[in-house]
Amino acid sequence: MDNSRDDSESDATAESSGDGPPTLAEAREMDHDDALSHFRDRFFIPDDELYADGNSLGLCSVDAAAALDEAVEQWKTLAIRGWTDADPEWYTYGERLGDRLAPLVGAEPEEVVVGNSTTVNIHTLVGTFYDPSRGEKILVNDLDFPTDHYAIRAQLRQVGRDPDENLRVVESRDGRTIEEDDIVAAIDEDVGMVFMPSVLYRSGQLLDIERITEAAHDAGALAGFDLAHSIGAVPHALSDLDVDFAVWCHYKYLNAGPGAAAGLYVNERHFGVTPALAGWWGHEKETQFEMRHTYTPAHSAGAFQIGTPPILAAAPLDGALDVVEDAGIDALREKSLALTDSLIELVDDRLPDCEVGTPRDPTRRGGHVAVEHPEAYRISEALKDRGVIVDFRAPNVVRVCPSPYYVGFEDVYHMVEHLEAIFEDAEYEQYEKRGGGVT
Repeated sequence: MDNSRDDSESDATAESSGDGPPTLAEAREMDHDDALSHFRDRFFIPDDELYADGNSLGLCSVDAAAALDEAVEQWKTLAIRGWTDADPEWYTYGERLGDRLAPLVGAEPEEVVVGNSTTVNIHTLVGTFYDPSRGEKILVNDLDFPTDHYAIRAQLRQVGRDPDENLRVVESRDGRTIEEDDIVAAIDEDVGMVFMPSVLYRSGQLLDIERITEAAHDAGALAGFDLAHSIGAVPHALSDLDVDFAVWCHYKYLNAGPGAAAGLYVNERHFGVTPALAGWWGHEKETQFEMRHTYTPAHSAGAFQIGTPPILAAAPLDGALDVVEDAGIDALREKSLALTDSLIELVDDRLPDCEVGTPRDPTRRGGHVAVEHPEAYRISEALKDRGVIVDFRAPNVVRVCPSPYYVGFEDVYHMVEHLEAIFEDAEYEQYEKRGGGVT
């Protein structure tokens, strides 16, 4: 299918405007001047689609596919010898990937490791660091991704605490965003841990990690973060900000594939602690194969690995990081903000029936934009049938993610054109209303 209007018609009406949202000609000029535009060629772009769902599942790159192929080939040719003879060796795969990820989160190499899943990492880190004597309550917010609450509530039950009493929830004032003043005000001597997302998954609001961490520490609490919706699109400085721990996935902006092994950060001052979910792969490497029944944790974030690393689920990340390193996280952030700026301006100008639920301040914005409308579900379905791949989040959000790795400014322009056409002809009315639930 054709995702753009007739070029001759568009060019005739796309004179440079100077002010306001970009015209088609200006979008094309921005693509021409974009130093990262050629990275698109390193990705497998679905035919005849405008892919704007990279905040949910990033696209496969040539680099990621090659790394996976290489791991499979090593399995074929080396078999068990791959643990020590593969290049890179499998035995230290999680630590080595942690070394590569450390600059993206602003950490020392030994403070980062790849392993487990995001939810498992929340369980093990919260379970390890929650100490009721420090403060019985864990502070979260009501716009969190649900798995964060599931895991934290489970960990509270494990130590005999009632989650309804000890999970303190900061409520949103507008249903979109969380006021950081409210987070800070909720931190008192009863709070032993603050656990917040870096970016809210619906609206794309970027929270101030520095301010939240400082407030937590001033009250004697620990500060942990879920970076799932920011890593790979937003630079971080976890060590400099003295964050205690963090978790994230790699299948969104880092494009490491569905179900890719997750990552975590632990500040070095916590090295040596015994993880709540201890497993043999977190044992110190020097004596791991002595098979002692007494657990000795690795003196690094590597202690929080639990089971044997899933090499075939981790290998694509190895290749995907080649793309990130070649592009540079600061350049990716700059382009991401420019793309979301363009998207917001175009929605404001051309879609009067929609609202933007994402902060307009670029310092408070992640990598996606929440386009709000009461018929968001049916609109998202109409977009997909037009080849514009987005996702819906209840109750009223179409999430549009112009990933800086493979989406261009002209792509953004045409995405809004499609939305405009859907409203002009009321195309969404052809689709059934959603019966409920969150995808």
